[in-house]
Amino acid sequence: MTDATTIPHAFTLEREPLELRFRFGALASREWITADYVRVRVEGADLVGFGSNGHDDHIRIFLPDPAASVPTTVEEMRAAPSREFTPLRWGVDGDTGWLDLEFAVHGDEGVAGVWAATAPLGSSIGVGGPRGSLRIAGAPDAWLLAGDETAIPQIRRYAALIPAGAAATILIEVADAEHEVAIDGPVPVEYIHRGDRPAGSALNLRLEAIAADERPAGDVFAFVAAEQAIVKTGRALLVERWALEPDRIVVKGYWKRGEAEYHAPHGPGAR
Repeated sequence: MTDATTIPHAFTLEREPLELRFRFGALASREWITADYVRVRVEGADLVGFGSNGHDDHIRIFLPDPAASVPTTVEEMRAAPSREFTPLRWGVDGDTGWLDLEFAVHGDEGVAGVWAATAPLGSSIGVGGPRGSLRIAGAPDAWLLAGDETAIPQIRRYAALIPAGAAATILIEVADAEHEVAIDGPVPVEYIHRGDRPAGSALNLRLEAIAADERPAGDVFAFVAAEQAIVKTGRALLVERWALEPDRIVVKGYWKRGEAEYHAPHGPGAR
């Protein structure tokens, strides 16, 4: 096993607290990418000026019942169910700001997925944050990005940073070929099909297989996020097997099997 502590650092992870701001918006459109994966756009004058300057920044979205009265104050909106998410894209059109989010939808499970799939256009949404920023400064020598459907928005953002020719592996677990979500990146995505097995199980097996291989050369950045059980396997691979420094990688459980109200401690589940 290569001792990563002897490898010069090609990059650092910089964290910065941000002033928290709360914004109001409304559901403007939805696009089904697969039968269980949807992209929505929310719009509103409040979203002018929204930005996410880091590479792993999270917002909290507040999703009031579309059938109830529309919240008019921050206090009313903050009483609605909420989840943490990765902002995917954003911009301004005239005097209106817009924000794109993606959701993995699992039937009637998960407040966010149900809202994204069924809320009428025009439904109100609150957006808080981001309250902090994580930025990759420098250029990793190699990349490992791995996750299930809930991690796709964040994998998109990291994949956009990888330069052509860099050593990179991108792994995404989905149910089957019909659920593969295309991602732009410098290397082909390896889609792992779990079939009828529990979410995360196929990705766990693939990571265990990777752990048996020699770590990529140079200073490696790794991001692993899926169902909570992935954390143990991911850390075992990256810290114990590959000897990467724990504070220079990102390993997260974005959701937890059997707990619809689970909140990821440092990031969103697209669920």
